[in-house]
Amino acid sequence: QVQLEESGGGLVQAGGSLRLSCAASGRTFSSGVMGWFRQAPGKEREPVAIISRSGGNTFYADSVRGRFTISRDNAKNTVYLQMNSLKPEDTAVYYCAADRTNVMTVTPRGYDYWGQGTQVTVSS
Repeated sequence: QVQLEESGGGLVQAGGSLRLSCAASGRTFSSGVMGWFRQAPGKEREPVAIISRSGGNTFYADSVRGRFTISRDNAKNTVYLQMNSLKPEDTAVYYCAADRTNVMTVTPRGYDYWGQGTQVTVSS
């Protein structure tokens, strides 16, 4: 069994920054694509940023492009999300996701493993 554990969420004022981390542990597996999704109250889970196994390919939602940066350290089985210039509309529970394949999909169904989520709240 593979576990994903997020950390780094919290409360921040608009314009501030946060860095989320997601560490994979458990049964040894070769993680393919990894990504971050978020879900605000009353809304569907949406993709935020996705990164390929090598880190050479990335995807960003239009709403975060230029403000957020996704990266990964395969030696540590960890993916990061640096969030700058945060806005109140970024408030949501952020979920880490991983899949054994390297398919860059924005669909939540395309991921085998999920973290429990970490709350990010941006005050105005």
